[in-house]
Amino acid sequence: MLGLSAAALAGYLAAIVVLMLTPGPDMMFVVANAARYGTRAGVVAALGVAAGEAVHIAAVVCGLAALVSASPTLFTVIRWAGAAYLIVLGVRALRTSGDPLTSDPGQGDRTGRAFLRGLVTNLLNPKMILFSVAFLPQFVDPAAGNATAQLVLLGIVFVVVQLTVDIALGAGAGRLAGRMSDGRWSRRINRICAVAFVALGLRLAAG
Repeated sequence: MLGLSAAALAGYLAAIVVLMLTPGPDMMFVVANAARYGTRAGVVAALGVAAGEAVHIAAVVCGLAALVSASPTLFTVIRWAGAAYLIVLGVRALRTSGDPLTSDPGQGDRTGRAFLRGLVTNLLNPKMILFSVAFLPQFVDPAAGNATAQLVLLGIVFVVVQLTVDIALGAGAGRLAGRMSDGRWSRRINRICAVAFVALGLRLAAG
């Protein structure tokens, strides 16, 4: 398919499945949203993260990601912006950590914002840009056909696998949180998620 052999695609699939099952910022963000706001928010956050990754892959295909990876200043600006965004989300969550999940009057609105938050979180993670630049081209065989078409195919497969794994994790975390929806557990979940957001931001800032 598009110059890629079945063996090459199988190896690529195996590699990205292992990567997707390794805990990282995107996975933790989806799980935290699901635990705090429910299954629907987790799934929507996963869609947002996948959309962000699709943008990164499009940038790789267009050659824009190489520009970012070659500019230390731009890389640093994006990294600090992403870190600040996650820390702000964590602080906001901590300020409302006393509110039970089941009685949150703004939960519908917050679920709707999960997509945007997932999108922005992924876009402001410069490591995803560098990862896309370094990872995808390794599986392109210029002698096997159109390199751009191969990158597009590999990118689509990557996003589909990422979305599948993140949706499954988000749905599972949402259901688990739903079973512990009394006030005491809700407050604990809120605080854990707030700390997780801040930790993600600090991790991203640390480089």
